[in-house]
This record gives sequence, structure tokens and C-alpha cells, in this order.
Amino acid sequence: MKYGNKKTVIDGQKFDSKREAERYSELLMLERAGHLWGLERQPRFQIVPTVKHGGITYKKRFYTADFRYWEGTSHIVEEVKGYKKETAYRLRLQLFLYLYGNDYEFRETS
Repeated sequence: MKYGNKKTVIDGQKFDSKREAERYSELLMLERAGHLWGLERQPRFQIVPTVKHGGITYKKRFYTADFRYWEGTSHIVEEVKGYKKETAYRLRLQLFLYLYGNDYEFRETS
């Protein structure tokens, strides 16, 4: 368990934190009300391809967001963060924004 987060289950789906589960419930209500559509959990984005160097193969790397959905004509990627962001997260996010920032609006909620 990272940063004191409590794993939570809603509708048979496991979440890394209570806040992420709460946000999912909020987004579901907004989707049912027609304010957003295409809600997805845990979308993955490749941020580094497979690299071979000096006889070693380094596997491709991914950034996994909490949610992806459409709101009007905006394609949103959302991350729920309730704690200080660690360096690895900031690096993955920076690579995501570099590669996909023109295609998605990024939101970080707490």
C-alpha cells in the first residue's frame, strides 16, 4: 500500500485508493447524465519503445492513467493524486505530455 492509500472495490472493480474509487463513481454519474462519454479505466499509453543496445533489450514502457473519457469535443486523460508526486510519476507524465499532449487534455484531480 503506497502513501497510506486504502484499496477499495466498487462494482467488482478494484481501485488503488478510496479517492480514485470516489472519482470513478462521480465520473459514472456524469456519464449517465450525458455530461461525458466513453469513460475508460486504466488506459495505457506507450511512452518509450523497445530499445536494443549493446546486446541488451530494454522493454517498451507505458504510462497508465486513471481515466480517459470525452467531454464535449475534448478527449480527457485524468489522474487522481492525493499525495506528493514522486519523480518516476513526473517523468512518465512528462513523456506522456510530450508524445500525446496535443491529442488529449490532461487533468490532475485530488
